[in-house]
Amino acid sequence: MTDRRTTFQVGDAQKLPIADASFDATVAGLVINFIPDQAKAVSEMKRVTCPHGVVGAYVWDYAGEMQMMRHFWNAAVALDPNAVSLDEGRRFPVCHPEPLAALFQKAGLGDVTTRSIDVPTVFRNFDDYWTPFLGGQAPAPGYCMSLSQDRRVALRDRIRANLPIERDGTIHLIARAWAVRGTVQ
Repeated sequence: MTDRRTTFQVGDAQKLPIADASFDATVAGLVINFIPDQAKAVSEMKRVTCPHGVVGAYVWDYAGEMQMMRHFWNAAVALDPNAVSLDEGRRFPVCHPEPLAALFQKAGLGDVTTRSIDVPTVFRNFDDYWTPFLGGQAPAPGYCMSLSQDRRVALRDRIRANLPIERDGTIHLIARAWAVRGTVQ
């Protein structure tokens, strides 16, 4: 089924192939952290949004309550201080509400607000939690799979020892994202 109200286009977030004031709202979902010139991307979002329209974004709270990742990187850094350079909580400054809001304010957006979005993440057991780190894609899995078998086992065991595992084996964590919105003046 198609919906004429929605279209998708591939393009560079820093130079959107869209005419000025084309949309009532623009949203960047879980992408701002990965854009080299974040200010340019937000300015482009503002440019393609109609006056009084809404510009929004959301990013994972890698530095805090993206708990799946925090448990991983806290254990990795405890075992290997050099792993700190890969930790998204340190690499992505806009994963905090204040710099995220400042990014939107500097673009000239008005009525800028931020809020947290907490998503419960329940893992059936430790293997359910651990398996995504064995895929090798993205910083944490890439780091995990770069380790020798012995070091990977040590990391796994350290994480397991620090996770809040329930009596039934389930693990209840939070995946927090920070959302920001502003209006085109």
